[in-house]
This record gives sequence, structure tokens and C-alpha cells, in this order.
Amino acid sequence: MTALLRYQTGLLLRSQRWLAPLLLYAAVLGVGVRAGEPVLGALGLVAGALLPVTAWSVRVCVTQEPPAARNVVAAAAGRGRAHLAALVTGALLPALVGAVAVLGVTAVGDRRGVAASAAATTGLLAALACALTGACVGALASRPFVRGPGWSVAAVVLGSLLALVTTGSPAKYALTALITGARTATAAPPWLACGGAVLLAAGCAAVSRAATARLE
Repeated sequence: MTALLRYQTGLLLRSQRWLAPLLLYAAVLGVGVRAGEPVLGALGLVAGALLPVTAWSVRVCVTQEPPAARNVVAAAAGRGRAHLAALVTGALLPALVGAVAVLGVTAVGDRRGVAASAAATTGLLAALACALTGACVGALASRPFVRGPGWSVAAVVLGSLLALVTTGSPAKYALTALITGARTATAAPPWLACGGAVLLAAGCAAVSRAATARLE
């Protein structure tokens, strides 16, 4: 799996297709986050914006290989394992960028009444919950479930919106915790949302891997 992850990461970096979602994330944070504003509210934007960006990044990784190259990798390592490596690679870069953003916002935000460690922990857990939920959206909105590029993009956009507003979504639960904390100046780490996102991501990855091995 390590070799597959290196291969997928190399493809992603060389293709420069990671630039578009990363620039989108930077633009959202540049417009929406200001130094000195309440830290928990700012962290809500940092985490929430990570969901569609991760969904986009996962879709990029799943579709970046030419069919011939994908068949060669599948023959060498197994189609399911190759697909899983693409999913992990697509989720990893946004998660790392989100973690850096959380730490940066925690450092420059107004932490009045909230300890820096509590704000950082809450923000990191919320960002992870949103990133994993976004990874699920990206996995289900790409091959082998959605093959047409136009339909796939539409599914990513619609799925990301639904994941942010639907009751029961780990991302919505995590963002609600941050919004409530911003009003009460108390940081309540969304452990339950993060745990739910981990289980949801594991389930989506397993379903996507099995469907790839069977349908392609």
C-alpha cells in the first residue's frame, strides 16, 4: 500500500490538479477569516470549507490515471487496493492543509475565554470530521458509481451541500459544536462527530473498493 500511495501522490503532484481545490480553499479562508475575530467561529469556516475541497480532491485522484495506466496498476496490485490508495491520497492532502489552517487561525484568532489547546483540539477534530465526510462525498460521486464528468461534478457539489446541512451528518454535527461554542465561548471537542466520520469514511471506502473490483 505504501508504494501505491507514493505512486498516487506523485501523479497528483506532477499533474498540478491539486492546485484548483487548494486555491479555492485559500480563497475562502482569505475572504472569510480575519485576524482577531472569535476563534471558534473562524474555525467553523476553516472546517466547513474543507468538506467540498476534500470531495473535489478525492474525485481528482480517482480520475487522474489514464485507463491503460489504471489497468497496469490494477494487474500488479489489485484493482480494489489501487482504488483505495487513490481515495486515501485524495483525502490526505486537504486534511493536512486543513490542520495547518486550524493551527494558524488558532494562533491569530481572538481566544477570549477559550484556551489555545482547547480551541486547537476542537478545530482539528471538526476539520477531520469535515474532511472525512468530504472524502465520502468524493468517493460516491466518482467512478465506479458516477462515470460522466459532468454528472460527477454535479454530484460532488450537491453531495457537499447536503453533507453540510443534513441532520445526522458528522460534518454538520461538528460545525454545530463550533457555532454553539462561538456563542457561549466554550470549546466542546466534537469527539462523537469525528468518530462517526471515521466509521462513515471506512464504510464508504469499503463499498467503493468492492464496487471497483467488481464493476471495472
